[in-house]
Amino acid sequence: MLLMTPSAIQRLKVLVAEHPEDPVVRVTLRDSDDHRLVFNIALESTPQPDDDIQDWEGLMVAVDKHTSGRMEGVTLDYSDAGGFKFLHPPQDLNGFQRLNMN
Repeated sequence: MLLMTPSAIQRLKVLVAEHPEDPVVRVTLRDSDDHRLVFNIALESTPQPDDDIQDWEGLMVAVDKHTSGRMEGVTLDYSDAGGFKFLHPPQDLNGFQRLNMN
């Protein structure tokens, strides 16, 4: 499941309010190469039948079911200075996600 910070939720709500004809926030993920991922955010009018839908304080976020598992632990953040950023969970030297067991 994709996570979102309060600042990302608030900024996306502003964008949706500016474009009421497109109330669905779509987050996509694709491989750029063997080591990089490309994330994209778009506004759409309706979700697709194969979407996982998340509700964040009334904000509808759609992620394709085929890639939603790859979003596990990824956090979408926003700042005025840097815009939107996708924050990845820490990984060990072998590329495995480190879990906080505390």
